[in-house]
Amino acid sequence: MVAGVSRRRAGTLAALLVFYVAATALLRRRGYSGLGRRCAVRCRDGHLFRTIWIPGLSVKAIRLGWWRFQYCPVGRHWSVVSPQPDVVVEDAQAHGVTLVDDLALP
Repeated sequence: MVAGVSRRRAGTLAALLVFYVAATALLRRRGYSGLGRRCAVRCRDGHLFRTIWIPGLSVKAIRLGWWRFQYCPVGRHWSVVSPQPDVVVEDAQAHGVTLVDDLALP
């Protein structure tokens, strides 16, 4: 019985890993190339910055599904942020916006 529980748990973890890898690959193909590494995000006040965004994992933020609650280094406030597609980032950079990186992990 104990071996069955650990196999079931291992199977669940493997399925979750496959799901997150597949979801990341799909979203990267849809124009979110930063997912899985430094990703451009926008806070609710409209500030654009880069942060580490790994689907299913959160170190510097509280995950809220597709969104996260974390510190915005541009406005110096806490806010809900969401990842931005490459088109938004390219448009911002074409208008002279420089993306700020959030705080690095120690």
